[in-house]
Amino acid sequence: MKDILRSDYAIHVRDLIHYKGLEGYKDDQYLYFIIPSKNKETIYMEQAALAYYLFENGYDHIALPIPAVNGEWFRMINDDSCMVVKVEQLRNHSSISHGMRLAQFHQLSSSYNFEPQEISSYGQWKDLWINKLTAFENKLSEEAAYHSNAYYRLVMDIFPYIIGISENAIQYMQECEVETRYHMHDQGTICFQRYKNNLQDSIIWINDLVYDHPTRDIAEFIRYQLLWNNNLNGHQEIISFMNDYQSIRPLSVFSWRLLYARLTFPIHLYDCIERGFLNHQYEKRYDELNDLLTRQEKYEEELAIIFDTLQVDYKSLHIPVLHWLKRG
Repeated sequence: MKDILRSDYAIHVRDLIHYKGLEGYKDDQYLYFIIPSKNKETIYMEQAALAYYLFENGYDHIALPIPAVNGEWFRMINDDSCMVVKVEQLRNHSSISHGMRLAQFHQLSSSYNFEPQEISSYGQWKDLWINKLTAFENKLSEEAAYHSNAYYRLVMDIFPYIIGISENAIQYMQECEVETRYHMHDQGTICFQRYKNNLQDSIIWINDLVYDHPTRDIAEFIRYQLLWNNNLNGHQEIISFMNDYQSIRPLSVFSWRLLYARLTFPIHLYDCIERGFLNHQYEKRYDELNDLLTRQEKYEEELAIIFDTLQVDYKSLHIPVLHWLKRG
């Protein structure tokens, strides 16, 4: 990497660094990393535009792509398409709460003037979910026929269940489309692929950026907490996060319905199965999926009371809920 930076980018680095399993180098001003670029170039160019917008507005811990001296943004390394990114600063500890930080990020990002085409899911959840369900059905029938092992037998056993939940979420999303109780905070904004605590990390990665409704990030944060936070104070963390977020950007009834729809759609199960398509370590994939299924029962119990947990009077607001979800 050091030689590539010197010969192709005219960058002379000094110190080798490691960050969360990634190897990089630094000079007097920046940290440099090489990251894979397996999607279409237009996707990365749209993400780059978002990244530079955020950098210009104070997010100096974002990884910015840089071109080589010949003007090219991408290069092949060991038969893989890659790009070089630089980071000016690692994020320091902030006294601002997590919920307020995400709200401020959405507030700023909603002022971005150009809706991307390739990385925008804004207003498209229902169609994207239908397409995902169809694509997975087709892909699984091919893969299961070709790979006869315990992992794919487990996937095929549970996929009718995934279909059922997905269709419920899609139907709920369709009903959301006629909801008229929305406001200015429902416009599109810069979001993350799967928000966990990305804004708390020392680096924001360009390939995590998308454009969508702000409830995407809120839902993915709550999903992560419900699935993986085993702390006794897990509920309180979600409540505090939501209260802090809404102190800056209150949610409309439309947003609450989108949030519920997204939490219902089992994207975490799709993500897990997709990793099986890409990585054929089937024993590891089996254990991962089996663990997730164990957590799913508790997740559904939590989803059944999510409005109660968040102190949302869904009955007086006439927000429908799925009554088949079992309360714990």
